[in-house]
Amino acid sequence: MKIAMMNEFSQASKNAIVLAQLKDVVEPMGHTVYNTGMCCDDDPYYLTYLNLGVQAALLLNSGAADFVVTGCGTGQGALMALNAFPGVVCGYCIEPTDAYLFLQINNGNALAIPYAKGFGWGAELNIHTMFEKAFGSPKGLGYPPERRESQNRNAANLFRMKQATCKPLIEGLKEVDPDIVKKSLTPRFLECFRAGCTDDALRAFVEDLVK
Repeated sequence: MKIAMMNEFSQASKNAIVLAQLKDVVEPMGHTVYNTGMCCDDDPYYLTYLNLGVQAALLLNSGAADFVVTGCGTGQGALMALNAFPGVVCGYCIEPTDAYLFLQINNGNALAIPYAKGFGWGAELNIHTMFEKAFGSPKGLGYPPERRESQNRNAANLFRMKQATCKPLIEGLKEVDPDIVKKSLTPRFLECFRAGCTDDALRAFVEDLVK
């Protein structure tokens, strides 16, 4: 699995903490982590949660990433920005059972975590356990298990509902403030996107913007 982790400006200082916990959990499982957002407070590439939404949409819809781990101060801005796009189903996660139940019941492809609110003593342990619960077993197994069939059906219908009610991704991105879209295409994002993009139309769209 290819996992993209992304921080915005207000929580860039937490990047190293979260990245270390994520890698510690998922790299022994054989997953690859890309750090596509801001890495520190003085990072030259300034991103808001709006930029994270653009990054997540392009990475997930192009096949460059299979899952996104993100957040902001409360986690709510990142949650809303990601869920504004087709092909992205983001859940809100504040403790390990949230991560486990979201993956087993809702079968989503992104998590939004609060990196300021409630981020106190033992925060790195909480996040580490979140990642263990999120990635420690195949998603979509259902909870309780006997409800798996209906839960998977509802999750698939929600994904299709978003595809039906949203504009196609490129068409929608062309209606977004071009400054927001272009500023989302940072070198770390492009490294992940170019390494795994399987959608020729999205590749051409992105490369045209960064010429």
